[in-house]
Amino acid sequence: MMMLTCLTLLIIGLIILIFFSDVFVDAASSLSIKLKVPKMLVALTIASFGTCAPELAISFNSIRTGNVDMTLANVIGSSIVNILLIVGIAAMVKPIKVKTRTIKKELPILVFITFAFFILLSDSVFKKTAINNLTRPEAIVLLAWFTFFIYYIITVVRKAKSEEEDTPKFTLKESIILIASSLVAIVIASDIVVDNAVLLAETLGISQKIISMTIIVIGTSLPELIMTVASARRGEFDMAVGNIIGTNIFNICIVLGLPVSIYGTITSPSFNLVDTSVVLLAAVIFYIFGRSDKELSRREGFLMVMVFLMYYLYIMLN
Repeated sequence: MMMLTCLTLLIIGLIILIFFSDVFVDAASSLSIKLKVPKMLVALTIASFGTCAPELAISFNSIRTGNVDMTLANVIGSSIVNILLIVGIAAMVKPIKVKTRTIKKELPILVFITFAFFILLSDSVFKKTAINNLTRPEAIVLLAWFTFFIYYIITVVRKAKSEEEDTPKFTLKESIILIASSLVAIVIASDIVVDNAVLLAETLGISQKIISMTIIVIGTSLPELIMTVASARRGEFDMAVGNIIGTNIFNICIVLGLPVSIYGTITSPSFNLVDTSVVLLAAVIFYIFGRSDKELSRREGFLMVMVFLMYYLYIMLN
């Protein structure tokens, strides 16, 4: 009975997270239009923040309650799912064209930040007896790289040609109210998700890592999946690729970096070199496949999904 209750509350929490992250994106986009903030800046920041809001709330709550495995699973799992599963599925639905600027600038930035994350969380590579952890100074380094990414976005926006203004979905007052209320709902829902995920893991006798990497990660990645596949089907390839690049950078730098810089060092023996290597491998594959013929083909999308399934088979058997 307790297990059924935990699972029900967990699913309800995920539904609330997904629903209100969509509300947040729409309200924030309307606000940006009203305030005449450039559309490109909105696409690369607000959309990424909105789809990452559930992960950010879960990270804060899981670190605060001492469930570090859930924090790392949240970031590592989301980064892998976003590229290998979501981009892979989107490319299988319709081959994704990648612009030259994305190949030369945005994808290399993603690879570099992912490599920095790999190095910072792989202490055992440099010292065999060391336990992999992320310290507050290292988290601040991630925040610094995010600042660089935002600076890059601003320079892109300044050089971009002006576009026709969209009609906002909400009024200024409605946007502000919906942004505030959706953030409150996301925080409350994240508490529900974290608490019941921990109880479910304890009841079933399985690790928080497995629960987080499956139910929570895939559940909170649904907004990215829906947005990316829908964008690819409509031929809006910039949105499909840009959303994933922005989301993964936000995941690594903010979803992990921000709470650790506030609460301090986190350590988790549950995650090893294989986990961090797959995060880096996903970013490198994304770059290599995107660079080849400036297109992610259906075959390449299939290969990405196969790598994802192989990794998830590994974590289930270990």
